[in-house]
Amino acid sequence: MDAQRPLGSKPLIAVTMGDPCGIGPEVVVKALACPEVYTLCRPLVIGSLDALRQAVAYSKVRVACREVASPSQVRAEAGVVEVLDARNLDPRAVVPGRMSPEAGRASMEWAEAAARLAMAGEVAAVATAPVNKEAAALGGYRDMGHMELYQRISGVQEVATMLLAGTLRVVHLTTHRSLRQACDYVTKENVLAKLRLTDRSLIQWGIRRPRISVAALNPHAGEGGLLGHEEEREIAPAVAAAQREGIDARGPVPADIVFHQALEGRCDAVLAMYHDQGHIPIKVHDLWHSVSLALGLPFVRTSVDHGTAFDIAGKGVADHQSMLEAIRLAARLASGGGLVEARQR
Repeated sequence: MDAQRPLGSKPLIAVTMGDPCGIGPEVVVKALACPEVYTLCRPLVIGSLDALRQAVAYSKVRVACREVASPSQVRAEAGVVEVLDARNLDPRAVVPGRMSPEAGRASMEWAEAAARLAMAGEVAAVATAPVNKEAAALGGYRDMGHMELYQRISGVQEVATMLLAGTLRVVHLTTHRSLRQACDYVTKENVLAKLRLTDRSLIQWGIRRPRISVAALNPHAGEGGLLGHEEEREIAPAVAAAQREGIDARGPVPADIVFHQALEGRCDAVLAMYHDQGHIPIKVHDLWHSVSLALGLPFVRTSVDHGTAFDIAGKGVADHQSMLEAIRLAARLASGGGLVEARQR
């Protein structure tokens, strides 16, 4: 048992602030203004104390912000947002709605700090607010996002993003790749590796025998080769190989029907072939309650399912529901709960 989790206590969750020029600080303070959070976990924000206080002011939430020097100092009192501030950002670089290389760099450093706390056992899970990939790149980071950063610093070989909205769960073969690159990534080996990871992860989180539907890449699942050969040459052989290993996989299923089938309860998760194929049905189904869960990392990491929204940053109008859902899911999984309970909220 780690030192930060005495017997019977609520899990300590690191909540990263995201890019301070976006809506991250606002959705964090709004989520942590909900008393329910403190019945589930002990949240610790990793970010800028100044930026959070600014967000409290323009969002008009009734919380105070208190700086702590380490996770061990967290008191977890409703109405008090506790912040671990690395002092790595000049407050003058934070202008809501304006891209800043300094803010982009700081947001990635906070994300990295949270992951290292999790890998050291000082926090039980990580819930992340959005970073801006362009700002992070301008700030010197080559990682395309949280997942790439966390895969690099943890050294794991196989990771995946799973989006959840109600009963709909979608795992992505690729996320931050161009569509041209994503199509090239559809190989038997890559699809099979993601099926194995998805199966292991769902079992780990309480689904005893996962049923996984695999989306086709091409219209009508390739129409027997008339509309593409990836289904018959790559996807179907991967599904067959997974079945021989005891994985309950089926497909390829045409993408225009597979998500409807998932909502009818015919599978526990869908493996999508590329970013938009998986993101669009999730966001159409339930954008504000959708949340991202990382598969394959050595710690629990959840995230909001939206971006930095520079266009509304600093206006106090951002919806915090996805951030709240990310914290709820992180707390449940860190407490030993599973995905089935999480989806029945």
